[in-house]
Amino acid sequence: MTVLLGPREVRELAGPLGLHPSKALGQNFVVDPNTIRRIVRLAQLPAGVPVLEVGPGLGSLTLGLLEAGHPVTAVELDARLAQLLPGTVAARLPGADLTVVTADAARVGGDVGEPRALVANLPYNVAVPVLLHCLATFPSLRRSLVMVQREVADRLAAPPGSKVYGIPSVKVAWYGRAERVGTVPPTVFWPVPRVDSGLVLVTAHEDPAAIHRGQSREAVFTVVDRLFAQRRKTVRHALVEWVGRERADGILERTGIPPNSRAEQLDLEAFIRVAADLGQTGKFSSARRSGAAGTGCQNPTR
Repeated sequence: MTVLLGPREVRELAGPLGLHPSKALGQNFVVDPNTIRRIVRLAQLPAGVPVLEVGPGLGSLTLGLLEAGHPVTAVELDARLAQLLPGTVAARLPGADLTVVTADAARVGGDVGEPRALVANLPYNVAVPVLLHCLATFPSLRRSLVMVQREVADRLAAPPGSKVYGIPSVKVAWYGRAERVGTVPPTVFWPVPRVDSGLVLVTAHEDPAAIHRGQSREAVFTVVDRLFAQRRKTVRHALVEWVGRERADGILERTGIPPNSRAEQLDLEAFIRVAADLGQTGKFSSARRSGAAGTGCQNPTR
C-alpha cells in the first residue's frame, strides 16, 4: 500500500461518508502525491519538528508530513473528517505521531501544544484570519507554509508600494518575513477550483523585540487598520480624521512620514513609529476611543 493519497484513494475514503466537499467550509482536497511531497519539501523543516496542520481533510498532507517524520497536530472543523483521519493514518503509517483536534482553527488555543511549524492547505474563504490567528496564538511557530488562493498569496507577500500591498501584508510582516515560494495548479484538487493556489512561507523574526521596538501588537494593528480604512486618502488626511489636525501634523513631523504618502507605501516600521509616537505623547488611548479598534484581525483581507 502506498502511503500518500491519490485520486482513487481519496474517492474511496470519501465514498462511505457520502462526502461531497463543502464550498462553505472551503474544502478542496489535494489528490496529487507529488504536490504533497513538494509542499513538505518547501517547508524546509528540521527532522522531528512538531507541526500544526489546519484543515487536514482526508489526510493527504497529514500523511506527507508524518511520512517525513514530523509529529502532527491536525485541527479539523468537520467532525466526520476528524473521526476518519486517525484510522486512515493508522492503516498507512502504523505508529505515526498524530493528534486530531476537532475545532475551529480561527479559535483554537493552547490545547494543541507549542507547534514549531504550521503547514496547511487553508480554506480560501478564511485563509487570512486563520493564519493571523495561528501566528498570534502560537509564538513558538518558526516557519509557516500555507497554501492559499493565488491572489491572497500575492497579498501576503507583497512589499510596500505594490498594488496588492495591504493590511494582510503588514500584519504578517509583524510576525516574520513572507515570501511566495510556489504556485499550485487547480488540477491537483478535488473538486477542481477555478483559480490557481499559491504557497507562502513565513519565517519568524529571529529577534521580534528589535522589530517591534517595545510596541504592542494591538497598538500597531490599530494604526494599520485605521490608516488603511481609507486607502484613497493620504496618511495625513486619515490621521487628521482620527486624531485632529494638530496631532496629525505633529506625528508626521516626528516620524518623518511624508504627509502626502498613502498607507500602501508605508512599511511595518513606519506603522510602528506612528504607534510609538501616539503612545509617547499620551494620545493613543484617546485616539482609540475616537473609533479605532485594535483587535488584530480587523479588515484582514483588504
